[in-house]
Amino acid sequence: MKTVRPSDLNAIPLFHGITDAHLAALLDAFEHRHVPSGDVLFDAGSEPAHLHLLVSGEVALKEGVETAEEPRFRIRPLAPIGELGAVTGLKRNTTAVTTQPSDILRIGVADLRQFFESHGDVAFPFYHNLLNIVADKVRRDTRRVEEMRHNLIRTQKAMKKMLELVLESDETPLSKSLCETLEDLIEHNRRVHYLVEPTSTLTSWVRLDAGSTIPVREISDSLLRIADAAAGARAGTEWSGVLITPGGEVPVSGKVESSDGSGALIRLDLLIDQYATVLRDYLTRVQMLDFVV
Repeated sequence: MKTVRPSDLNAIPLFHGITDAHLAALLDAFEHRHVPSGDVLFDAGSEPAHLHLLVSGEVALKEGVETAEEPRFRIRPLAPIGELGAVTGLKRNTTAVTTQPSDILRIGVADLRQFFESHGDVAFPFYHNLLNIVADKVRRDTRRVEEMRHNLIRTQKAMKKMLELVLESDETPLSKSLCETLEDLIEHNRRVHYLVEPTSTLTSWVRLDAGSTIPVREISDSLLRIADAAAGARAGTEWSGVLITPGGEVPVSGKVESSDGSGALIRLDLLIDQYATVLRDYLTRVQMLDFVV
């Protein structure tokens, strides 16, 4: 295996500014693996188990679990692989596969955490660098989201103009279909209808009539996705429960639109003002986590 010197790691943003002595101690905690071409380091959707460091060879990152698809990125040495997921516990977004025989240094997530607990002088600059990396990712993502938001606004305005033109024209079977389609798209694109996923610090639950509680997977002002589709929630049936949020409880009811392995999606009935305010405040708190103020 190619020898990795502590000074080599300083070229990697994640290890920038950490002393050679501290990097040497960190390297000693890694284990070496020589893997053949086609070895899967981790699959998309899996829980992070290791932090990987590519020493020689090449790793392809592919979206989804099908490794036959075209890689989105090709990583060459010297580079960390999946460092954000390994430290934060985020599930893998891609599948990592070696494209040639490769040397990998890796450390288990629990071992890495234990190392940092006993080496605080290494942990502080490491997490400081990680925070800067995440901040850069957030800035880039914010710019892309802003571009998409402007595109969505232009699209909404164009569809509204088209709807006005169709409504001003003589009604025909085609114009009626166009109107219904445009109205549905315009309403669907309103931000308040977007489903958001509760975070670990802002969890919400649904208490069923039988007394059991089920975690909420996604929620908007008009839709609710609960985790357990086996709780008597069948497509087309009426449903009711109590939404439990950090700000209070909200009696909710509606019709089940779909029910499968991913959970049950329920279209909610209108809420009275008192409960609508509780839900709106909760949604605002969750949605604010998507913005950098």
